Amino acid sequence: MALEQEGFKIINNITWQKTNPPPNLACRCFTHSTETILWAKKNEKKSRHFFDYQKMKEMNNGKQMKDVWTGSLTKQSEKTEGKHPTQKPEYLLEKIVLASTEEGQVILDPFCGSGTTGVEAMRFGRKFIGIDISEEYLEISKKRLEKVTDGE
Repeated sequence: MALEQEGFKIINNITWQKTNPPPNLACRCFTHSTETILWAKKNEKKSRHFFDYQKMKEMNNGKQMKDVWTGSLTKQSEKTEGKHPTQKPEYLLEKIVLASTEEGQVILDPFCGSGTTGVEAMRFGRKFIGIDISEEYLEISKKRLEKVTDGE
């Protein structure tokens, strides 16, 4: 509703279903095992969005990709430069980057955290601008991005 009030149109509401969610230690409610990804665009007549339907179909064994994505939490190997409490797995951002952008385009992540968006953006030939309020997390992002540019 807030997005729509600000002039955006929601294209998709994607649900990420975690196969290995952390347990609910309080045992007073259900385990939180999903997150929502909102894909929106400015609700203007000349505002267009890009969607690489063929790439998503290819990544989904030749079938049209659905709006429920199932997979595990971030692997330890993706946290070697430091930990972020809400770090997303690379496979999730790979889908987002490839589905909604073309090579050479600029991706802005105003809450970049540990830099996963930037890692995937650079890995697939996009440019990246990341912003975060935390110096600690910006350092993690910087180290991860340096690894990508160094070819590791």
